[in-house]
Amino acid sequence: MYVIEAEKLTKRFGNFTAVDQISFEVSEGEIFGFLGANGAGKTTAMRILCGLSKPTSGKVRVAGFDIYKQTEQVKQHIGYMSQKFSLYGDLKVWENIRLFGGIYGLSEVQLKEKTDRILGLLDMEDKRDALVDSLPLGWKQKLAFSVAIVHEPRIVFLDEPTGGVDPVTRRQFWELIYQAARRGITIFVTTHYMDEAEYCDRVSIMVDGRIEALDTPLELKRKFCVENMNDVFYSLARKAQRGE
Repeated sequence: MYVIEAEKLTKRFGNFTAVDQISFEVSEGEIFGFLGANGAGKTTAMRILCGLSKPTSGKVRVAGFDIYKQTEQVKQHIGYMSQKFSLYGDLKVWENIRLFGGIYGLSEVQLKEKTDRILGLLDMEDKRDALVDSLPLGWKQKLAFSVAIVHEPRIVFLDEPTGGVDPVTRRQFWELIYQAARRGITIFVTTHYMDEAEYCDRVSIMVDGRIEALDTPLELKRKFCVENMNDVFYSLARKAQRGE
């Protein structure tokens, strides 16, 4: 079952075509890597999929809803974690969880249950009353991810979620991603770490607004006759004609 369907998705800004007729599908529970160098168009495409920007043309359905006519329904069924930290640093850990859970419409009973569950899962019970700004970056990112899926969305969009995080914490973060995917949550993730691309079920690579490759990491490495995703990425990215 597809939870994202894009057909000839296009976004233009004046004479500039940021996203050029891209087509792809993402299945329920899939970990889908959405890669591309700066200026490739991936952030613009992600904003459209999240209902934050209207496409110029093309057909797009997210979580079963038409992105043109049912934007609010789309937003209710997705989670989002930006590249930059997306929690309130002057609130306590438990306050952030309850705040975002309340925004997503969770009941008082659900809020208590979710707060206790998240704190236990992240081994942060002793940090319950700590201000978020006092936490190390890695803990902040894991908390931000947990808050992004507190309402059990069908899809969560992650925009370079592990930027600046140490390798050990990155691996712990990906364990959280795997757990969410096993519960049926679809993961749509952008990253500049090519080792993380290896963790995805499938990967697409955008160049100058178009998807130039889309397949499993194993098949992409086979097609390009290389040993790692880093080499796949650079063999395509070096063809780019435009920058940021």
